[in-house]
Amino acid sequence: MGPPLGPPPGGELAVALVIPLQGPAGIFGPSCELCARLAVEEVNAAGGLLGRRMRLTVVDGGAPPAVVADRVEALVAAGAVQAVTGWHISAVRQVVAPRIAGRVPYVYTPLYEGGERAPWVFLAGETPGRQLRPALAWFAREAGVRDWALVGDDYVWPRRSARAVRGYLDRWGGRVVCECFVRLGTQDFGAVLARVAASAAQGVVMLLVGDDAVAFNRAFAAAGLDEAMVRFSPLMDENMLLATGAAGTRGLYAAAGFFETLPTAGGLEFSARYHRRFGAQAPMLNSVGESCYEGVRLLEALALRARGVGAREMAATCEGLGYDGPRGPVQVRSRHLAQPVFLAAAEGLRFDVLCRL
Repeated sequence: MGPPLGPPPGGELAVALVIPLQGPAGIFGPSCELCARLAVEEVNAAGGLLGRRMRLTVVDGGAPPAVVADRVEALVAAGAVQAVTGWHISAVRQVVAPRIAGRVPYVYTPLYEGGERAPWVFLAGETPGRQLRPALAWFAREAGVRDWALVGDDYVWPRRSARAVRGYLDRWGGRVVCECFVRLGTQDFGAVLARVAASAAQGVVMLLVGDDAVAFNRAFAAAGLDEAMVRFSPLMDENMLLATGAAGTRGLYAAAGFFETLPTAGGLEFSARYHRRFGAQAPMLNSVGESCYEGVRLLEALALRARGVGAREMAATCEGLGYDGPRGPVQVRSRHLAQPVFLAAAEGLRFDVLCRL
């Protein structure tokens, strides 16, 4: 049962935090919530947002998209929230965004496939042009990997990202030699791995979410394919490494705007604040959780620039907005957060950041 509807008490600014609490992406939920809480506590400790204390209302973004949209729309319609943010898959965003219809701003935090045009949606995550394209160029240049298999969950983000990958490789003389899409929630990858093994692929682009990627990694290593092929994912965080186990991470690479091991001042300071606030037993800090911190901070920056929390005013004033955070210097361009993206290699249960892409 969700929180009661109605206007927020005491002049608070209530924000719906839409994060997965079930399903393949449920592995991300605890760190997402704590990172968003940290951001809200920091905003409130500094006097609030435009003089109003922020408060989070958690919505389970792992439920079926229509159910998530019903819940978010009810909160918005009742005036119970004045903004929406959080990490959830694109299939959820595509249903939630039109239901919000510009009544409140919507800060969407995950990496995604690109192309969102609703003027009330602000996008904090990485896009294929800033993440997949430079990473694939790095593999071709540094490792000679040009022929790839694609394995993804069967919904909009993997499908459209795969299309982008094919376009990038075509320009460079690379190829997609095998392509497999599976139902979201798949745990048995036997048939997929047989196809990958029989292909001429030098590597696998993984477009799998959460527990699906964990199951694939374990099966991939158990089949011995990690001896011959690299794996690269734009969605592989520290929680997924831990769940995979050290035996399953050889030859595994990821690209993201943040890693816990990111050796920058902003990244190290954020990690220290997170662990100081939540302790040694807190969920592992990761790029997905950090995106929810980024979502709150971007919402704050947008509101300060617009001098209010109206979605229309934010859209009119956001271009060129910049600030420094855990990811380093970032800037809003066409409602997207332009940001540094880093490539990392798995070393057992941690990431070794190799370079900025």
